[in-house]
Amino acid sequence: MKLWILLLAAALAVPAFAKDDATKKIPAHSKIFIAPMGGFEQDLKTAIEKKKVPVELVSERDKADYEITGTSETDKAGKAKKIIKLDWHSNEQASITVTEIKTAAVVYAYSVNKQSSTHGKRSTAEACAKHLKEQVESK
Repeated sequence: MKLWILLLAAALAVPAFAKDDATKKIPAHSKIFIAPMGGFEQDLKTAIEKKKVPVELVSERDKADYEITGTSETDKAGKAKKIIKLDWHSNEQASITVTEIKTAAVVYAYSVNKQSSTHGKRSTAEACAKHLKEQVESK
């Protein structure tokens, strides 16, 4: 339940705080810092590299133009789901927000809900990276 509130807040954050910036593209080759997200940051970093998002990931926030924050949650398959549906896959939810560090403006937010995810957090991280790539300007 808490995650759904966070996902809803992230989805509403773009129109509420960055009306003009919501349509603003992130420049290609921007420096982006990924904040700690309970381990999800590693999955997201790997997905950004795999999907070839044209940004530069930096390890220090001071060197970044943008910061990615977010949450991730896993609901493992219960006994009933395993027995009745013969489905061992987990349900995955994730939400990310990209903020321009200089102005503190939210320039992009995305949330994803994967039911019966075969690859767990990797699936949600790759969905986030795919949609982030669409938001980044190509030169």
